[in-house]
Amino acid sequence: MTERVYRATNVLGRGVIRALGVDTRWIGIEHLPEQGPVIVAANHASYPDFVLLEQAAVERGRYLRFMCRHDIWNVPFVRAAMDRMQHVPVDREAPAAAYLRSRRLLLQGEAVCSFPEAGISHSYTVRSLMRGVARLAQETGAPVVPVAIWGSQRVWSVGVPDARGRKPRPDLTRGRRVDVSFGAPLSVGPDDDVIAWTRRLGALLTDQLEELQRLPHHVPAPGERAPWYPAHLGGHAPTRAEAAHLDSVPRSAVSPTWGPG
Repeated sequence: MTERVYRATNVLGRGVIRALGVDTRWIGIEHLPEQGPVIVAANHASYPDFVLLEQAAVERGRYLRFMCRHDIWNVPFVRAAMDRMQHVPVDREAPAAAYLRSRRLLLQGEAVCSFPEAGISHSYTVRSLMRGVARLAQETGAPVVPVAIWGSQRVWSVGVPDARGRKPRPDLTRGRRVDVSFGAPLSVGPDDDVIAWTRRLGALLTDQLEELQRLPHHVPAPGERAPWYPAHLGGHAPTRAEAAHLDSVPRSAVSPTWGPG
């Protein structure tokens, strides 16, 4: 029943992506193990990242168990589907339950996907990261596959609210290009410092993300206003400092020592 619901949801999600003409490409997919426990640690660029990452993972026969905001479970029909797909609700005020549930899934040989930024970055840089990925990997021995996704922010993402306080709506322009990069698996040793390791993860994700952001088909045209592109690379998204009041970051997150200063 669990995988049947997941497959049906995938068909629906991929149908929407296909209807929008989104062209999803991925590299390094061979780094995602075809079986056994694994933690996928991805940057978060947009609301449809879940669908796009699973679209890639299904090529390896994997069903990702996503760690998601707990309020998604407040919708009755959605709650039942999320439970059947074995996704993990995360209450940032009380994250212990999510940690224990994710650990159990990993010990059962599942693939768990975390967005360690705990939200979408308004600056489109890798913002502060939670330490949960490092702790889960350290305790379970599961490898961590860092993943960067870019292009999806042009479909539907966060942005600076307008004068009326309205947030950006989905952009239904057809033919958007989305790139997904899977990095080589990482391990966390029993004696590794989880904060130092998380900083290493932040640097790796930044390198992967900026490599995608610099691809010619993602670079804004000369003179184009690009609020969907990071400021330090020539776009018009808020800088990291300007985005500080927009990003809701847990106090326990590890502050960046990576990316633009």
